[in-house]
Amino acid sequence: MLSIKSFRSGLLQPLLSLLQPLPVPAKMSEGNQSECDCKVRIGHSLNEAEINHVTSRRESALECLKKHGIKCSLDEVPNIALLASGGGERAMVGLLGSLVALFQDNLLDCILYLAGLSGSTWCMASLYKVPNWSSKLNEVKDDFEKRLLNGDVRFKDKLSTLKKYYRQKDNFSLTDIWAVLVISKIVKEIDNCTFTSQRSQHTKDPYPIYTVTDMQSRYDKLEAETFVEITPHETGYSISGAFVDTSCFGSQFDQGVQIKDQPEMDMLFLQGMCGSAFADLEKILEALLHFIKDLMLHELDIMGDQASSEINQTDVHSLSDPHVDEAGKVLLTLVELNLLVLREKDPSSQIQTLNDSLEELDKEKKEKLIKHVNKKNIKEYTLFICRLHSYWNPTCREIWTIIGKCIELVTLWIWGTTYNFLYNMAAKKVPSSILKEEKRRYVDAGFDINSPFLPLLRKERDIDILLSLDFSETDPFESLIKTADMCKDLDIDFPEIPKVSEEEKSAPKDFYVFEGPNAPTVIHIPLFNIKNCGDKEEIRKLRKRYKTFQPPYHREMIDDLLEKAETNIKNNTENLLTVVKRKTSHCGSIY
Repeated sequence: MLSIKSFRSGLLQPLLSLLQPLPVPAKMSEGNQSECDCKVRIGHSLNEAEINHVTSRRESALECLKKHGIKCSLDEVPNIALLASGGGERAMVGLLGSLVALFQDNLLDCILYLAGLSGSTWCMASLYKVPNWSSKLNEVKDDFEKRLLNGDVRFKDKLSTLKKYYRQKDNFSLTDIWAVLVISKIVKEIDNCTFTSQRSQHTKDPYPIYTVTDMQSRYDKLEAETFVEITPHETGYSISGAFVDTSCFGSQFDQGVQIKDQPEMDMLFLQGMCGSAFADLEKILEALLHFIKDLMLHELDIMGDQASSEINQTDVHSLSDPHVDEAGKVLLTLVELNLLVLREKDPSSQIQTLNDSLEELDKEKKEKLIKHVNKKNIKEYTLFICRLHSYWNPTCREIWTIIGKCIELVTLWIWGTTYNFLYNMAAKKVPSSILKEEKRRYVDAGFDINSPFLPLLRKERDIDILLSLDFSETDPFESLIKTADMCKDLDIDFPEIPKVSEEEKSAPKDFYVFEGPNAPTVIHIPLFNIKNCGDKEEIRKLRKRYKTFQPPYHREMIDDLLEKAETNIKNNTENLLTVVKRKTSHCGSIY
């Protein structure tokens, strides 16, 4: 079994099926896996590329420890992983501040792995866009902050990305729409980089691990298969030991062999898949409404230059051709109708508009169209309208077909659909229910446990210290407790987490250490705590100020949050080094 520690001694290195969905075009292969091994790998060993990366990183860690007066051999260097919880933009900014403080205190090079889920992955994806970012983090931070404050994504870039996803993917889903319309607005960029393009650019950085949830496994209560790890080289089920080259993740497989190529996942889609926990129907409908208005207000060849404030002040229903065609009006009205029903407001005007727009329907369809719409039947009604695309889009303009498909996916709430690389395989350690399904659905792992402990608990990674940064909005111990419970069920070594009082949940300390027999040491740092906030009331105010579900932060909010996160690290530099010293001597005694 290949592992990291083995290198220390030098030995090794129910969806309304009667309704016909909108058409999806045939997809074209881009040939991006030509240099990759697209076969499925069953086994628990680490892949060679990860081992080589982390082995080299351990040499940097050795030099880092020496700077702090910790003298040890390479064999005695503890494997330290930093894991960041979810929490939307709060987690993104909080992780950035924490990493900057580690860099400034000459501790960042001690970190072998950087793992995240949900909002913290937004930060990670942006960092890994910069080659060897961890050696120049002050400059990277400045650029990152400027982008968050002043950056913007042009409408025509959103449009071209949405079209690309729709045209190239067999499994166009709500995740694609969420990434383009919402995530890009939060992170202020469309990052089309891929893991393949980044593999050789981060020899001096911690090895990244992104974490998502397999929705079917979650529903089937398959704990070991709920969490899926995504690294630059392999993606798969951490505990079961089933992996595929990350560049092939999303391609179609049968019996462990790739049978159809799909485009390699880019960072924007990854951010959308990892950060979908705070999505809600109203937010997506509003984003889609604004997007349709943009389409209707501009000629397609000059889109993207008009300010959104002008768009909001324009009555798009009053526009006439050539700026607007009937398809756009129907789809705009349909989204407005859904929002009114969701908000429990009168939708009669929108229903009448749809009736007038579709007046050429035959009698049977007319009878289905003219009805009272409410929360109970809005789903069926919306899908019925989408099915009538040959009536409202007679010229078959692609963009309106795409928007109609978007509305259909929002209505059905279909997220993260991806070809299953384990389909039809004979793998004894993988549940048969996974092997039988051609497709899986991957979503934000924060739905289950809001910190990515599980991938780092693979025995082969041999982690000695888990530096847990918790950016949760409320209980900062929930993820720890859930992880401990899951580890008991899966027979994985993890420290016992003592019962935490309600008082401590609302006013935690800034530094906790949990240890146990044969288990990695867990250092846990809540974002808002008594040390950096002063008192319980200030913690309450900051949690309210930095809610997960809110518009992008302004300058003062970003600066204050960065300072809080940096303070947590700087206040505990000596505490961190004390734990590392203690663990260093233990590592030396193992071999």
